[in-house]
Amino acid sequence: MNNTRHLKLIFILPFLYFFIINSINAQQSVARLWNEEVLDAIRKDFARPTVHARNLFHTSIAMYDIWATYEGNADTYFLGKTNDDFYCGFDKVPPTDNIEEAKKEAISFAVYRLILQRFKNSPLAGSIIFEAGEVMRELGYNINITSTNYHCGAAEFGNYVADCLIRYGLQDGSNEINDYGNLSYEPVNEAMNMRFDGNALITDFNRWQPLRFPGGTFVGQGGNPIPDEVPPFLSPEWGQVSPFALQSSDLTIHERNGFDYWVYHDPGPPPQLDLENTGGLSEEYKWGFSLVSAWSSHLDPCDEVIWDISPASIGNIDITDFPTTIEGLHDFYNFEEGGDIGKGHPINPTTNEPYEPQMIKRGDYTRVLAEFWADGPDSETPPGHWYTIFNYVSDHPDLVKKIGGEGAIVNDLEWDVKGYFALGGALHDAAVAAWGIKGWYDYVRPVSAIRGMNELGQSSDPTLEHFHPGGLPLIPNFIELILPGDPLYTGFGILNNIKIKAWRGPDYIANPIIDTAKVDWIPAESWWPYQRPNFVSPPFAGYISGHSTFSRAAAEVLTAYTGDPFFPGGMGEFFCKKNYFLVFEQGPTTDLTLQWATYRDASDQCSLSRIWGGIHPPADDIPGRLIGEKIGKDAYALAEKHFNKTPEIDPSIDISFYPNPTDCAVRIYVEYEGLMTIKVFDAKGQFRNEEQLIVENNRTIFEFNKEVSGVYLLVGYDENGKRMFTKKVVLD
Repeated sequence: MNNTRHLKLIFILPFLYFFIINSINAQQSVARLWNEEVLDAIRKDFARPTVHARNLFHTSIAMYDIWATYEGNADTYFLGKTNDDFYCGFDKVPPTDNIEEAKKEAISFAVYRLILQRFKNSPLAGSIIFEAGEVMRELGYNINITSTNYHCGAAEFGNYVADCLIRYGLQDGSNEINDYGNLSYEPVNEAMNMRFDGNALITDFNRWQPLRFPGGTFVGQGGNPIPDEVPPFLSPEWGQVSPFALQSSDLTIHERNGFDYWVYHDPGPPPQLDLENTGGLSEEYKWGFSLVSAWSSHLDPCDEVIWDISPASIGNIDITDFPTTIEGLHDFYNFEEGGDIGKGHPINPTTNEPYEPQMIKRGDYTRVLAEFWADGPDSETPPGHWYTIFNYVSDHPDLVKKIGGEGAIVNDLEWDVKGYFALGGALHDAAVAAWGIKGWYDYVRPVSAIRGMNELGQSSDPTLEHFHPGGLPLIPNFIELILPGDPLYTGFGILNNIKIKAWRGPDYIANPIIDTAKVDWIPAESWWPYQRPNFVSPPFAGYISGHSTFSRAAAEVLTAYTGDPFFPGGMGEFFCKKNYFLVFEQGPTTDLTLQWATYRDASDQCSLSRIWGGIHPPADDIPGRLIGEKIGKDAYALAEKHFNKTPEIDPSIDISFYPNPTDCAVRIYVEYEGLMTIKVFDAKGQFRNEEQLIVENNRTIFEFNKEVSGVYLLVGYDENGKRMFTKKVVLD
């Protein structure tokens, strides 16, 4: 983190805190207030996209379910329901004389308790906990109320909801109890030491390679130092985490070293480098990583190429135009000039006028894109970034808060809790799917691939020096040989080595406030992504792009939820100040504004930013977009089902248990014939076991096996999986 970023945060974070406190009595909902508090906590934590997608989802569940419980005409997702064999029991709404105040109080206690649990090990835990406590005190709530007896009131109800979610989170496959540590995964490649050029240690060019930062100098995307010299792969086993709308029909289970890797929406393997032969998909591997190096040459403020970066010229790509084969990527991306096939929008549908052009240097636009979409303007990780976009949309004066663009206008609280719930479910599923794929395919990042192929040589001409089938391809003006007379030629050992035209890297930036590295020919062994030298590349595999998956999923939710593919007013904007916005180096050289006509345009721009940033080749990108689209639509469809309450249990079914209490078994009398599944939960909501029974003549017997005395919940399902009843049974 450079001095510019320090200065920004010194100003921004206290401002955000006082903004939150001062907005308590403003017009924003209590859900918005606590969402901002969660986002602020994420900014102070380690940058863990998977973990924070889950945190945002779980806090959104809490807020939505509390709202739905008090409303009565919406269906809860978690309260009184079974999720991944965890049952959160609930029988009635806590008594209250003021429903609106009760919602506010219960939501506050729930999210406060979740923040205390989920951020207790953060590097700035003290600050996070203090600020959350200050919000509670400003709201007039007593944080010493810790009871979870929700029959007593709203505070206890909030505590109970948080307690259920906390207990659920300790068994949802995330390994939260061990700080989300990995259970089985081990990298196959030795770490590349970022203190030196080259990459002689890589042995498998198709697998992820960790990076070594001598002296423990790695600083995560959020700006927090990580004590490990070699940061481990983040969440390679996240595919096993309980999802929201992902289905078993979407799932493929792979096995490696005795461990199951759960992969939803399996896209198949990315292109693999062949070290013995040229041709085939090995050439696609080389093309993709060469494109990353070629686009690095666009990161120069001295570049005089001028682009119109307004919606008039950028965006408007239908998903049917996305390539569906690896070979099809060539026609989608512009290898030499950068960008994609987007042609822009002729008219702003809100104003019925053409979008005003914004002519900007390509070298400014690409650098701003790479930094803006890296983690959001304030490091809230990609899932949090899309929550800030949702909040931006919600605040827009042209937005009409009709869910799905139809029906009555809803109040701020209803708009926020439903939107957060749908968005959180989509982003959580995106993390489960993308990181399940990352963990299984374990694909290499550009910095490892480009430097590694350079170690092998060139693969274009067998008659030239340093030929190797797995080497870098020679591409005029982008990847060439160092020949006599070249400025890089310093002696015999350099002759016929490979050079790349690219961003020169952090060695050329002594002071990021005033310096720019610019673009020039550099030895290929010295290639850097457009990132900080103490970060370089995210500590997890590349394929598929998390940014592409998150962004497309979020864009689909926002499109469906607002009922309009366009931002309010026909355009979303983010202003970037001249010589201030950039963190890695000075820039941009002029004021510019990122603009998007549609949510999908913003998503597509995010995807391209990761190529210019040197983080992903095209093969990582498009599968993420396609999978994200499915996830976003499925998540919204499931969330929407909960917005209007539909009974799960057939009220016509007559059910009785005898005896109850019992010392060993109960006879069940039910208007049903056939196969029935009984799931058993203890009083804490923990799943104990399940049995399949045959109901004949409207009766069957359920026997308790090895259960100790206590209160149990028996949940019955018919042969189609529809829940028929939930019954409390006392075992003496």
